[in-house]
Amino acid sequence: MKIVVTVKQVPDPNSTLTLEADNSISREKEVVLDPGDECGVEEGLQLKEAHGGEVVLVSMGPERAKDAIRKGLSMGADRAILVSDASLAGADALTTAKVLAAAIKQEQPDLVICGTESYDGSTGMVPPMLAELLGVPQLTFAKKVEVEGSNLKIQRQTADGYQVVECATPALITVTAAIAEPRYASLKGIMAARSKEIKQVSVGDLGVEKGEPAETIEGVTDAETRKAGEVIEDDGTAVDKIVQVLAAAKVL
Repeated sequence: MKIVVTVKQVPDPNSTLTLEADNSISREKEVVLDPGDECGVEEGLQLKEAHGGEVVLVSMGPERAKDAIRKGLSMGADRAILVSDASLAGADALTTAKVLAAAIKQEQPDLVICGTESYDGSTGMVPPMLAELLGVPQLTFAKKVEVEGSNLKIQRQTADGYQVVECATPALITVTAAIAEPRYASLKGIMAARSKEIKQVSVGDLGVEKGEPAETIEGVTDAETRKAGEVIEDDGTAVDKIVQVLAAAKVL
């Protein structure tokens, strides 16, 4: 089976995020492969090991995104596609989904694996948009995946446990961190990644028109500082005071 895993280069989660003048996240500091995407790559590799086929990474970003892509290739992915175009700087979720969909359609995969949301944007909107644009069913929050022929079954993580959801392939799934522990790249894998193909294409190559963004950042404000709580001493009237506080908060 052919598996496409979408991957993204993001600022290092261990660093402090800063904003540019246009309120976009600064990417001048160290950048890495999104931790959530590492889980997606690992799941893709495990499915390949169980059923055969290939794992193709698809990403959108600047030239330096190849560094993050090579992390996935060193883990064992077979090849990669990077859509890199200066016009895509600051692209919104819909534009990102359109570009990724155009690249993925050329591959005609049996399965597309995405992280639930990216570390930097955290919108969670690209995967469902991508599934719609590809015209395939979407199974979300997968913590376990089983493939039997053309049938796909997942355990969908919920607040109370999990649901079992099935569909036919081709399909798209989003995976949680519980899906698999990403493997460490071996020295052999790191060396092999240097010779693996990273096909770089532009928006023009894909026939995609960027258009106007569907979403823009109007402004950013600091979160309100958490106020100190009120300590009520039990002097015999504590219950009445608590009731008054709850009534004032319109809880009662």
